Amino acid sequence: GACMEASFRNTRRTLLDRGMVYVIAHVRGGGEMGRNWYEAPHGAKYLCKKNTFNDFIDVANWLIKDRNITSPNQLSCEGRSAGGLLIGAAINQAPELFRMALLGVPFVDVVCTMVDASIPLTIVEWEEWGNPNEEKYFQYMMEYSPTNNIKKNASGNYPACLLTGGLHDPRVQYWEPAKYAAELRYQTQAQADNNNSRPTCVKIDMTAGHFSASDRYKYLKELAFDYAFLLDQLGLYDSKAK
Repeated sequence: GACMEASFRNTRRTLLDRGMVYVIAHVRGGGEMGRNWYEAPHGAKYLCKKNTFNDFIDVANWLIKDRNITSPNQLSCEGRSAGGLLIGAAINQAPELFRMALLGVPFVDVVCTMVDASIPLTIVEWEEWGNPNEEKYFQYMMEYSPTNNIKKNASGNYPACLLTGGLHDPRVQYWEPAKYAAELRYQTQAQADNNNSRPTCVKIDMTAGHFSASDRYKYLKELAFDYAFLLDQLGLYDSKAK
């Protein structure tokens, strides 16, 4: 993950012009609120990582219950790479809060990736997550790894999900979103059998790596695809920007 300060991006205007509210959640694990927001024991490093997911759930509840800005049938969420881990863990923990989730090149098979020292960044990332070759970190990671914690027989409970990946991604291999999607589909099979309109979709770019398209126009096409899925799931597909 990376710190994400509040800033203006013109690509968000199409959402704002349709009446959507765009929120950036500065959860623990980032550095936006200072070093203590990141470091253990008060931040979200090592054996405190669950604070990240708890904070995100708290933000969702604040938007819904405290401020009445949105509802579970209107709330969507998005995260990329390690942010995809956040989204996967959050919808596992409280799937009823979200209508749609976008997980871009998501780090969702945590233990399998972190035990493989041949993957770029793995050894360096042990300083962030801990080394799962040590029992205490292994057990803790298994408690939040998204692929390993999808709710059993979760019919009708999970949000619609779009997971993306790149065939040539050396950081988050394409099988991570594929594995998560396969397990989620299996556990929500009754949801699909009842013609529930909350699909789990996977989109793998056969020419891309971790950062998707470097071509400006291809990037905009990829973003338009994500937005189309989002607007469709929120029932805003026929609304026009004002």
